[in-house]
Amino acid sequence: MMNLITLQQAVNEIKKSIETAIKKSGTEGKNNLIRSQKPIKLLHEVVKAELIRNKVNPDLLNPPYGQSSGELSLSGFFKKKDQDVCVTPNNVKPKKEILNFQGILYGQEDKYGFDLTEKSLSINVRSQLSSSAKNFDTLYERTFAEALNLHLRCPKMVLGEFYMIAVNEYDSTSANNKQIKYKDVKGVTKHIEKYLLSFAAINNRATTIGDHFKYERVCLLIVDFSQKVPKVYNTDAELNEDNLIPANSIATIQNLSFTNYISDLLKVYSTRFGTGKFK
Repeated sequence: MMNLITLQQAVNEIKKSIETAIKKSGTEGKNNLIRSQKPIKLLHEVVKAELIRNKVNPDLLNPPYGQSSGELSLSGFFKKKDQDVCVTPNNVKPKKEILNFQGILYGQEDKYGFDLTEKSLSINVRSQLSSSAKNFDTLYERTFAEALNLHLRCPKMVLGEFYMIAVNEYDSTSANNKQIKYKDVKGVTKHIEKYLLSFAAINNRATTIGDHFKYERVCLLIVDFSQKVPKVYNTDAELNEDNLIPANSIATIQNLSFTNYISDLLKVYSTRFGTGKFK
């Protein structure tokens, strides 16, 4: 039986590894750890593990579970990009083709071909553990641009976005002294609300002929790493209880939580392409 990581185990390990790096090497240690991508790779494994729990054949995962190499570089309308986690169907084989649509990819070889690309389930994984307010616009634009790129070429393609943000950031002054302290972020409720509203706007793509900038399903993972055991928020009640969204806000995590994220993506896929393709 495969030993599959859970989401809670992953966020526990992310907290432990970052705080160990701070205690050992201060801010430089934390930054080096994040640049190494070890924390975010844990989230990649969470996504793969959840796919396997939902009866996806591990042999169809790219990269395989427990590995970070083997990403599929899929061609969209504007660019070719490595996909963080892909599931390829069991009834389609790669078929080389030369791309003939105008743009930067014109004349380049696509070793997978249109059919395999469109019928693959692709999930991108991102995290923002610091400067999430300052870098919001750039990160958000990059997020919906990725969906637009693939959907313009492959309108039926099922895409997922898995995006983790931290409620509180590590205090850099304390980190410089190799001490663990979290910033008391002013306006955290407005910050969380902004993320919820923005990601809701690119969630739940239900058509195959429009809304190319949307994902079939988005998971916005909100985590409080300042607690002894990191807290993952799955409901509005939990967010309200900790005063993380403004009173009377229309923002909701109801369709953005991790709870049914993978099963929802697989349901959309089965509706579009039929059942049994990931067995």
